[in-house]
Amino acid sequence: MKLSAALILGGALMVGAPARAQVLEIATDQSPVGLDPHVATSFATQLVTSTVYEGLTAIDAGLHVVPALAESWTVSPDGKTYRFRLRAGAMFHNGRAMTPADVVASVVRVRDPKTGSPYASRFTGVTAVEPDGDGAVRFTLAQPSAPFLGQLASLAIVPPEAVAELGRHPVGTGPFRFREWVPDTFIGLDRNEAYWAKGLPKLAGLKFDIVPEAATRQLGIQSGAYQMVPNLDAATALALAGKAKVRVLEAQDLAYSVIGLNVSKPPFDKPAVRQAVNYAVDRGQIADAAYYGKAVPAGPLSPALQDWALPASDFPCYEPDPAQAKKLLQGAGLTLPVKVTLNVLGSLQQVVDVAQVVQAQMNKAGFDVSLNVQEQGRFIQDWRGGNFEAFASLNSGGTDPDDYFGRTFATGGATNVFKYSNPAIDTALTEARASQDVAERKRLYDEVQRTLACTGPAVHLDYGTLFTAVRTDLHGFEPNPTRSLRGLREVSIGP
Repeated sequence: MKLSAALILGGALMVGAPARAQVLEIATDQSPVGLDPHVATSFATQLVTSTVYEGLTAIDAGLHVVPALAESWTVSPDGKTYRFRLRAGAMFHNGRAMTPADVVASVVRVRDPKTGSPYASRFTGVTAVEPDGDGAVRFTLAQPSAPFLGQLASLAIVPPEAVAELGRHPVGTGPFRFREWVPDTFIGLDRNEAYWAKGLPKLAGLKFDIVPEAATRQLGIQSGAYQMVPNLDAATALALAGKAKVRVLEAQDLAYSVIGLNVSKPPFDKPAVRQAVNYAVDRGQIADAAYYGKAVPAGPLSPALQDWALPASDFPCYEPDPAQAKKLLQGAGLTLPVKVTLNVLGSLQQVVDVAQVVQAQMNKAGFDVSLNVQEQGRFIQDWRGGNFEAFASLNSGGTDPDDYFGRTFATGGATNVFKYSNPAIDTALTEARASQDVAERKRLYDEVQRTLACTGPAVHLDYGTLFTAVRTDLHGFEPNPTRSLRGLREVSIGP
């Protein structure tokens, strides 16, 4: 595919005009469905919102919890009370100073069932949140929570007066402020001149160009029309390796390809059938075919979480065995082949590629899989409503096991779209969350991983390498395994 003359001209103008060069041109593969950080959580949304909004804490590229809108905090001896000193000078993009009341309102909104926030489960243990003086806020928890500080990074603080329009007109405290959104074309952000971190951001703004075609993104980064292409697929990353004036950065992704199974509907209401899917898939073959070898078999936790993740070799069902899959299906009283419709997130080509490989593998193991490739909005709607037998997607992980397990597999979890309920899992997660003993938490999460790996509702496939292509004159960027672009506040463009 050829670049348009306008695109090439745009790249040339950026080289020739220094002021223009300070607006970072970013090529992304899809348009967000919305920009409300409490509701819309797709990767396309998070690319933009991670530069516009902030939480009390943040997660850096090393997966450490660092201060953000809270400049410091103290924790009571019993681990149940957190007092956060808010950062002086933090202003919303509408010109109003952020206050403790805004933190309280943001927590209330995320927890409100009417909001439908995927993050709600992370804050069910909060029994009270209230201002503590003019510049501080106090959280009271029902019990200690080891992952609490990290989970606060996902709680964007927003002004209550703006919530009705956040989906189309975001207002946060972040380093960049919203300017305009031309649907399916671009989203423009300007430097937040009132940003609390002095001297930041270094860029004049960001422009997220919506470029669905991988070939166009590839040619654009090579020509200089774009200065960054985040979340590259493996094929494009390999094609760009060694190209002049382009660097390809790598990190171990927290995101994973997955087959989700609705346990409230036959045939996946039977654990044996869920186990059969695991025996049917060949994760190594998927890594080679869909990730060009740049992926590793996925257990329930990413290998990026080195202190927590069990190796895939610990799970017997991860050894491909189509004959065993058929035996399990027949033992469950099913007639072969077992017909299954797999909803596929069609806006990500890599997910489509994975689904096609999985379809062929499952069809050799006693299933008859039909693919229902959906556009992003419809897929998310069906996913949220549990309107599926099975789905293929790319899902985000978390920096602490509870970030993912608690909201996804606990009974009633905010993203437990599978309708899964296992009292043993619930108990283990509750105990692990409250424990301050790292070894005990590790033991409990090992137990959870072993249960989920073979008979859980999510068939984890592979964790890919997170690739980001940048021009060599872009400085200060380090890819974050969470896919956050908050680090762009540190970036500059120049010789």
